[in-house]
Amino acid sequence: MTSEHDRTASTDDLARRLLQDHGVDPDKKGPSQASQLAALARERYELFMSDDGRPYGITVDGPNIALPLRGKAGLRSQLARIFADTNDGTVPSQSALADAMTVLEGVAAMAEPRTPHLRVARHDDRIIVDLGTTDGRCIAIGPDGWQRLPASPVVFRRSGAMKPLPEPVRDGDGLAQLRGLLNTTDDGFRLLAAWLVAAFIPDLPHPILAFRGEQGTGKSKGAQMVIGIIDPSGAPKRTAPRDLKSWAVQAFNSWGICLDNVSIIPAWLSDALCRAVTGDGIVDRALYTDDDVVVLEFRRVLAMTTIDAGALAGDLAERLLTIELQLIPDHKRREEAELDRAYADAHPAILASLFDLLAQVLKALPDVQLTERPRMADFARVLAAVDHVTGWNTLDSYRATAADAVADVLDGEPFAQAVVDLVRAAGPEGITVTAAQLLESVTTPEKLPKKWPKDPTRAAGHLKRLAPALRTVGINVDDSKRQSNGNRSRLYCLTSAENTCNTAPGAPAAPETHTDQQERAGAGSGPSTRTSTRSTREHPTPATTPGAAGAAPGAAPSTAPARHTPPDLGEHPSPGAAGAPGAEMQHLSDATTPEPRLCTVCATPLADLLIATGETTHPCCDPTTGEE
Repeated sequence: MTSEHDRTASTDDLARRLLQDHGVDPDKKGPSQASQLAALARERYELFMSDDGRPYGITVDGPNIALPLRGKAGLRSQLARIFADTNDGTVPSQSALADAMTVLEGVAAMAEPRTPHLRVARHDDRIIVDLGTTDGRCIAIGPDGWQRLPASPVVFRRSGAMKPLPEPVRDGDGLAQLRGLLNTTDDGFRLLAAWLVAAFIPDLPHPILAFRGEQGTGKSKGAQMVIGIIDPSGAPKRTAPRDLKSWAVQAFNSWGICLDNVSIIPAWLSDALCRAVTGDGIVDRALYTDDDVVVLEFRRVLAMTTIDAGALAGDLAERLLTIELQLIPDHKRREEAELDRAYADAHPAILASLFDLLAQVLKALPDVQLTERPRMADFARVLAAVDHVTGWNTLDSYRATAADAVADVLDGEPFAQAVVDLVRAAGPEGITVTAAQLLESVTTPEKLPKKWPKDPTRAAGHLKRLAPALRTVGINVDDSKRQSNGNRSRLYCLTSAENTCNTAPGAPAAPETHTDQQERAGAGSGPSTRTSTRSTREHPTPATTPGAAGAAPGAAPSTAPARHTPPDLGEHPSPGAAGAPGAEMQHLSDATTPEPRLCTVCATPLADLLIATGETTHPCCDPTTGEE
C-alpha cells in the first residue's frame, strides 16, 4: 500500500517538474469549459444580431446560413459537438454552455445588425430563392433571366418546418404540367399562375389564395401542391391556430402557409391574417426575463381551403384571391400516390417555367403603371405585368373575384343585408340617420343572429367595418357629419352609389334640362331587379330592362318586396321614381307633384324620414343661428 502511494506521488512530482521545465505553472488551472466554448464560437462563427434583436451566427467560410444561438438546430448544439470532437469526447456541461451563450449574445449585440431572410430575398435588382440545401445553393432571378448560384449573396435562416426545393430544370412547359394537376378553369389557372409568380417577390403584399369548392373538388390536395411549389414543408396543410402566439410561431418559421378546411375564423385570427398579408409584428415577452420583449416580424404568402367564403370577415375577404375548383368525376379521379409522383416529377419544370415568367415580369414592371389602383395595388401591378408579358387578363379576373368575395361576405351578414334593403327602399334620396335610428329602422329578425349589433354603439362600429364591402355593391356610407343640437350624435348618410344625400349642406343641385327631366321621370320604367347583395358574378353585364340591348329573350323585371320599410321611407316614392305612380315617361310639368316640405333654416327639401319624425330642420342646420 505504501509503495503504491509512493509511486503516485512520484508520478505527480514528475508531471509538475515537466510543466515547470516548459514554463507552465503547475498550480494554475486551465481555461474553463465556458471559456473554451466561447473561444471556439468566436473562431468559427461570425456573430450578429438581427433587426428584431435575435442573436445568430454564420459559419466562417461556410454557406450564408444564419444559425440561431439557441434551439435544437442552433449554434449551441453545434458548439457542444465541436467541443466533444476537439476534447477527446469530453461533453461540456449545461452550465458551461449557458455561460458561453451569454457571452456570445453580448458579442453579437456589438456587431452591425443584419437581416436573415426566409426562403426568398431581394438583392439589388434580383430575387434570391433559397433551395434549402445544406450547402446553401440558391437561384437568382433578374430581368435578364435566372441562374443557379453555389452560395447565396444574402443571409438566409432555416427552420425545422422547411424542406428543400428541387433545382429547377427546363423540361417542357412546366405550367402546362401544373395545369394538368389542377381542376379549375383556364381563367382560374392563369390567375393562380400569376399568384405563384408574385409569391416569389418578397417585398409586396400577397392576397390570400383561397381554394373554394364543394367536397370532392380536390381543394386540400391542390392547396398542398401549390404551397409546396413555393415553400415545401413537413406540414403543408395546417389547422387554424388556437391563439395568437401559436400563429406567430407558425408564420415566423414558414414563408408559405396553408390553412386547411376553414369554416369559421375568429376575429383575432382574421386580424392576424390581414396583418400577415401586409407585414406584421407581434410583440411577446422574452424568455427568462420579466420586462424584455421580442418582436416577431413577418410578411407571408398564405393559402386556405374553404367551402364558404361568407364565413370570413369583410376586411379579410378583401384580401382574398379565390380559385373555384370543379367537381372531379369519379372516372377522372387519381390515386394520391400517383398524383404525388406526377407532382414530384413536374416540380423542377414548374419552377423553371415560373422563374422564366418571373424574369419577364421583373423586366416589364418598371414600365407598368395602373390608372386605377385597387386594394392590394402592388400585387395588382404585378398582375398587369403578367398580362403585358403573356396576353392574359388576370388583373380583370382578380378584380372580379375580389368583388365576389366581398359580396359573399355581405350575404353572410344579416345586418348588412338589412341596411342594403333599407337604403334601396329609400329611393334616390337615401337616408341620413343616427346609429340609433338606423338600428330601429332596419328589419329586425325574430331571432337575432349572433353578429347582429345589440346597441347603437355596436351598430355604428358594424356599419364602419362594413362600409368598404357595402361600397362594392353600390351603397355609399358617409359619417362625416354630426347633429347640430342635442347630444351631437354622428349622422350616417347612406345612399346608392349614383345618388347623394339631400341633407348635405352647401351642395345645391344643378338645374335640370328638359332632357334630364324626361330621363329622370322615365327612370322607373322597370323596378330594380337587384334584390340581394350578390356581386356582379351573377350579373356579368349591366342590368338591362326588357327590350334593351343584351337582354335575354323574354326577360322581365322582377321585384322582391322590401322586408321592412321604416315610416314614410319608401312607402310614398316621388313621381318618376322606380315603382312610383306616374313612373311612365312624361314631362314633369304634366305630373302632379305634392309640395315638398322645406327646412326652416336652409329652405331645401326635408327627407321623408325627418318629416316622419317631426323634424323641421336638417340635422346639420343650426336653428338658433339660421346657418348650416
